[in-house]
Amino acid sequence: MNPSPRLLVVDDEEANRDMLARRLERSGFRVDTVEDGARALDLLRNCEYDAVLLDSMMPGMSGSEVLRLLRAVHDPEQLPVIMVTAVTESRKIAEAIDLGANDYVTKPIDFPVALARIRSQVARKRAESERRASEERYALAARSANDGLWDWDLLSGVVYYSPRWKEMLGLENGAVGETPEEWFGRVYSDDRPELDQCLRGHLDNHSEVFEHAYRMRHQDGSCRWMLTRGLAVRDAEGRAIRMAGSQSDVTAKVTTDQLTGLGNRTLLVDRLDTAMGRFARSGQPAALLFVDLDRFKLVNDSLGHVAGDGLLRQAAMRLSEAMHPFQASAVVRLGGDEFAILLVGVEDEKTPMAAAEAVNAALRPMYRLDGRTVYCTASVGVALIGPGHKSPDEVIRDADTAMYAAKAAGKGRACLFDASMRDRAKIRLEIESEMTQAIAKGEFTVFYQPRVYLRTARICGFEALVRWRHPVRGLISPDEFIPIAEETGFINELGLWVLRESCRQMKQWQDQYPEARDFDISVNVSPRQCRDGDLVDQVSQVLKETGLAASSLQLEVTETLLLADMAEARELLNALKALGVGLKIDDFGTGYSCLRYLHQLPFDSLKIDRSFTFNLCSGDRDSHELVKTIVRMAQNLRLEAIAEGVENVEQIEYLREAGCEFGQGFYYSKPVNAGAAEELIRSQGGETAREICS
Repeated sequence: MNPSPRLLVVDDEEANRDMLARRLERSGFRVDTVEDGARALDLLRNCEYDAVLLDSMMPGMSGSEVLRLLRAVHDPEQLPVIMVTAVTESRKIAEAIDLGANDYVTKPIDFPVALARIRSQVARKRAESERRASEERYALAARSANDGLWDWDLLSGVVYYSPRWKEMLGLENGAVGETPEEWFGRVYSDDRPELDQCLRGHLDNHSEVFEHAYRMRHQDGSCRWMLTRGLAVRDAEGRAIRMAGSQSDVTAKVTTDQLTGLGNRTLLVDRLDTAMGRFARSGQPAALLFVDLDRFKLVNDSLGHVAGDGLLRQAAMRLSEAMHPFQASAVVRLGGDEFAILLVGVEDEKTPMAAAEAVNAALRPMYRLDGRTVYCTASVGVALIGPGHKSPDEVIRDADTAMYAAKAAGKGRACLFDASMRDRAKIRLEIESEMTQAIAKGEFTVFYQPRVYLRTARICGFEALVRWRHPVRGLISPDEFIPIAEETGFINELGLWVLRESCRQMKQWQDQYPEARDFDISVNVSPRQCRDGDLVDQVSQVLKETGLAASSLQLEVTETLLLADMAEARELLNALKALGVGLKIDDFGTGYSCLRYLHQLPFDSLKIDRSFTFNLCSGDRDSHELVKTIVRMAQNLRLEAIAEGVENVEQIEYLREAGCEFGQGFYYSKPVNAGAAEELIRSQGGETAREICS
């Protein structure tokens, strides 16, 4: 069985990389991505790829320069390179072909066309590799003393099987006849068509050497992966009259994850197939746990891939040890930061849910990576094998769906699959697909919520909040699409659009209404926008485009930004502050709040999370004292304190008493569209925001 083709995507735009990687992986490829030519060249020195998808326009080293350096080492037959160019770049296309590009695709990428061209180049590359290596492979197989040998007389139908061939399958020497059925009858039925096709292709002289990997049943009922090589002997007319070759047991190689030493997806599918067969025959229950490490990408991005691999190895060891009491049938790494655990003989959901708790108990203690302390939990999805499952992939799908439900519920927990989750997963995929087109279609809009002086209830600015008006589903909550946008990288494009639109709108209001000249606009910035490196340039460019004064823009960041790397966060925030914009900590008190960074970073204000404001009405003295402490701390550090979620007079009175100067919430106004916000501004000369919205 040939491994899935491995591709390298080189593009400086993360959204492009993520989109291509996701779609190519769904089409059966293994995909690595890098953002520049230097990293691509470094990877290609150490890894083998079937093809490279190379963007022609990149900062620093251009695609043409990368291609020129590649061709000094790899010829087009050894490493196909497909250039990605703009439609109008005919000169660059010609230049790329001259430099040795195998093919090209144009932006915007037509994925079916690109997929066809990629597959064509991969097929050519593999065919050439097969031709070059065929003689060496067969000679090696024939000499291997540890391989089982076979010799097939095609005219008589008699097959000789060596003692080692029989031993590999647990067969006694006298228990095997001399017919082809002794061989092919033990092949898994799902693997038989591809094996027959490969064998027929060689007998019909379409390939120089026969080589194929497939599954066979051992005498003890277990599955073995066999790699068989062979060569036909032909008569004067070219007809195959005899065929001889070797058989190798490659089970360990095929079913082992090379990074962690655990089993891999292939092993899981085999074990799941066996478990499903037992369930169908005798009703023996089984369950699958799908484990995804929370915050692994943050560790990988901030500390590097070497540290990330170290975390995966440590997590794998902990998982394996934690599952000993549960006698897991398989503990495997599926890829990336995803693991799976198969439990057989479970009576109900109690055992797999207990195993899920054991998973998090094992993963939760700190890890030491390159002298750094890292903490990691896992989101676990649990699926019980049932009569509705027709294949191992369906069981994996349901456990994966339950894992996403656990992640959405707050991470570090487990969820048991139910049918309603599948419907929600379908909606999620539809949102992910449609979201990337929504900006061009004008479906996104910005709503504005006023921020007021608590003493006077008069407006002093607005917070910009994005909304999605879907043509079918209506108004989609940001809670549904923002996490998906963050995960896919679309948040970079969406965040830039919100920044530009809200700055343009505030500048228009300032020019049009004297009451708004001193207003500012607050815009939320996600951790991913901060990590991707060009936020400072984007903010600077938007301010130039819109003409809005930097002092009229406030950027809101969450405390999560500070968790990854304090030094990088400080550098970014100082660069933004140098532009003249204001900086706020959003949802203060809900993340990783700590006094030690407040005086180190150039924040202007902090927003007291709505949960604290809400508890002011509960009679809880601790909540009162906590809010008072936060306000006093802000004052001591010369930071403005802004209370979110203000909904009643009682809260306002307490916040005023505590010294909090600003607030926003439904008491004054819900987030409203630009037209309604203008009404608030126009009426600012007389009524307060509360009176206008009443």
